[in-house]
Parts: sequence; C-alpha cells; structure tokens
Amino acid sequence: MKPSNGGRRGFIKTSMSAALAATAPAAARAASSASPSSAAAGRSAVRPNIVLYIADQFRWDFVGANGLNASTRTPNLDALAARGVNFTGALTNQPVCAPARSVLFTSRHATEAGVWHNGLRLDPSLPTLAGELRRAGYSANYIGKWHLALENPRDGGDPGPVKAADRGGFLDLWEGANALEHTSHPYEGTIWDADNQPIRFRDQYRVDFLTDRAERFLRAKHDKPFFLCVSQLEPHQQNDLHRPVAPNGAAARFANPAVPEDLRPFPGTWQDQLPDYYGCIEAIDTSVGRLRRVLEEAHLASNTIFVFVSDHGCHFMTRNQEYKRSVHNSSLRVPLIVDGPGFDRSIAVPGLVGLIDVAPTLLDAAGVDIPAGWKGRSAMPLLDDANARRTWSNPQFVQISESMTGRAIRTDDWTYCVADLAGNTHQACASAYQEYQLYDQRRDPHEIVNLAGRKEYRAIADTLKAQLLRMIADAGEPPAEILPAKLYP
Repeated sequence: MKPSNGGRRGFIKTSMSAALAATAPAAARAASSASPSSAAAGRSAVRPNIVLYIADQFRWDFVGANGLNASTRTPNLDALAARGVNFTGALTNQPVCAPARSVLFTSRHATEAGVWHNGLRLDPSLPTLAGELRRAGYSANYIGKWHLALENPRDGGDPGPVKAADRGGFLDLWEGANALEHTSHPYEGTIWDADNQPIRFRDQYRVDFLTDRAERFLRAKHDKPFFLCVSQLEPHQQNDLHRPVAPNGAAARFANPAVPEDLRPFPGTWQDQLPDYYGCIEAIDTSVGRLRRVLEEAHLASNTIFVFVSDHGCHFMTRNQEYKRSVHNSSLRVPLIVDGPGFDRSIAVPGLVGLIDVAPTLLDAAGVDIPAGWKGRSAMPLLDDANARRTWSNPQFVQISESMTGRAIRTDDWTYCVADLAGNTHQACASAYQEYQLYDQRRDPHEIVNLAGRKEYRAIADTLKAQLLRMIADAGEPPAEILPAKLYP
C-alpha cells in the first residue's frame, strides 16, 4: 500500500505530525480526570442509578446503528444509540476477558491490576468503580460472569463461587460465577449468591436466565441509588464446544449472513459459526430491550444511566489461533453506548475512548470524585462541546497476552504493535520486543496489509515507537527495547 496524495515524503511528514499530536502526556490525562467535568456540573444532586451491561466478545460492527452490517438485528441497541451517546471509536486496552475487565473496573492497565492473563486475582488494594460508588452512597450489585478471582483450584481458586474479598467492591447483591463458561452451558448451569449458595437453571437459555435475575433486581424497592452490572457470556463461544451457541432455532434465521470485510480474505471459523454468532447477538439485544422496558415500567429510566459495552471483539481465528488476543480492529473495537441523564444527546462520538476511560466517565457523570491514581480520562467533556470532539486526542495503550507478549499503540491513524517473537507467553511483559505490525487505519481499516518493516514508513514507525515506549513507562512496566522489523511480515 504505497502512499500517494502529494507524494511519499509529504504523506510521511503529515502522518508524523498527526502521530505526534495524537499522544496526550500522562500529566494531562491525570488532570482531565481529577474532578467532575463541566458537563457533569450543575445537574441534579440526586445521584443517577447506573446499569452497566457487558456482552462478552461482541463485535462493534454488529450493532446495527453503526451502519456496517446488513444482517444483524439489534433494534434495542439501535434505539439506545439513537437516544444517547454512541462512542463509535471505543477500544479495549487488553483483548482477552479477565484482563479487559480488570481495566474496565480499575481504570488501570491490566499489568497494574494484577490480571495480565485469565485466571488471576484482581489486586484488592486498588480503587474500583464499584468501591468508589459504594463510598458515594450507592449499592453495588453484580449478576453473571466475573472472571477476576483465582480460577485454578490448584492455586486456591474456583471457577464458580467468589469470595467477598475478591468481588471488586460488589458487596450488595451478588449472583455470579467466576468463570461462567466453565460452570454453565447455554441451557443449564449454576451461579452463586452472596453467601456462595448455588442458583441453578435448566431448560432456559443462559442470556434469558441472567436477564430474569436482573429484572428481579430492578423491580425490587431501592432505598439508595444503585449500580448494577449485568455480565453476559454471549456471544462468546462455549469453551468446551469451541463455538458460540445461539438460542434454539436462531441460527437458521441467519443462514448465509453478511460477512464483515476483515474476515473475508482469511481462513477461520467464521464460515461455520457466523449464524450462531448472529443469533447470540439478537438474544443479547432482546435482553437489553427487556431491561430497558423494566426501567420504564418501574419509573427508573429517567434517572438511570444505561451503559452497553463489550470486553473485546472477535476475529473468528482469522488472525491467530484464538478468537481475540490481537491488535486488529476485530479484536480491539467494542461497542460503547450510553443513555440516560447526562447522555441523552442523540450523538455519535468517533474519537478514541478506551475501556480504561469508562469508569472515570461514569464517576464524572455521577458527580463522584475520580481517584487520583486512575489512568483513564472522562469522556464527559465531549458531550456538550463539538470543538472538544474535533480536537480530542486520546491514543490508547494496548497490552497483549496469552497469544503472545505484545504491546501496541492505537491512534486515530495508526496501529503499531511490537511483540516478543521468541514466543514466551508466560510473562507479564518482555525486556525486548520486535516491531511486528503496522496498519494504516485511514487507508486500510480492515487491516489487510501489514506495513511493518517497510522503509517508506520508517519515520512513522519511529514516531510511534517513541510514543509506545512512553506508554510502557507510564503503565509502570520495566524499561524495554524495541528492535526494528528487518523483514516484511
């Protein structure tokens, strides 16, 4: 993919300038998160309720409102986006389940939160979104998949019950499983209550069962503002079946569906699994619609912030031997739609927002002070100020584990990834990385052509390398060396 439009030198010069402008210093990020924004100021002193709905492994381009998929059926999510704020540039900072959730709840990078791969325990000393909201007078309630406590029994962990000390501040209603994919199947399984007593279901689709539990909570009487997290497993694959499983009969409705352009050139599992994936997406959308209706019927909707998000996307084994764990948009880009008080704007915000920015944004919206050690930025200033949206610069630092030990920077224009090509995945970070991937997001949004190692892009790679090294240091990692790519990948 050879640069054009004004010649290669002019292109590189322009791209370098854009890349340099893209990185906000850590101090500026901290300053922007220090206190509630002007968008949050002046609102009612009544704290809004917050519902955070997490769908696991949900691709952002499967939301109909994003206009990229002719087969998906998401009328409830589309209505949410039409009323609220659709953050169309949202990204995960660690594209695998547990690490992504550690970032979401602590606004710290996964290595800082102690969860750099699946199965580890969230550092209990860190401030969390649930803990900060409880300190501000909220109840903090959780239903579904957790994945932030030790999982392996040999390490003293458990895929099912979760000790209260390991619940990340969700100390009121608790109906969850540490690794729901290992304690349930699509039509049967077990979660555990706050006393770690089992709650079993059978002959009911898992999404519907968890939605029933959430509906039960929302219809109860509340004497204080509540924070409810509903964490579904779908459309994630059922691990022991190695595929997503839609409700009975749903996959047949999605025979021969639209195929996202990033999947088409590559072998993978999408040819067989897309119909079930579409069926899971439809089930999640129906669940969202049910909860929205309950909020309306219970007269809670006008004072409830409703957030729909995913932990990461899904590339159907087209980029590696996993469903995610890569720096491609199919792994990194996630839906992030927010509706409710302060977010009833009917706008799309295209600037980059990471999962690391979600917790600061929600505390800001609720008028709650943001902990000084959090690394994310509140996106609230973007809601009222079109100029702020135009000038927003929020490049994202991405950590990769399990498939490889890698680090990346994602800007509006570029994805630059480095990796430990020795293949050691049993380490939180590496002392030396090699340039591995470089994608032009403007010219190649489906990331078909890897530009790493090409001399025409050396200046761009050097600029991104310097920014990435600063991000590695800001995340508290040891100094690392980045070696240039010597071959075209």
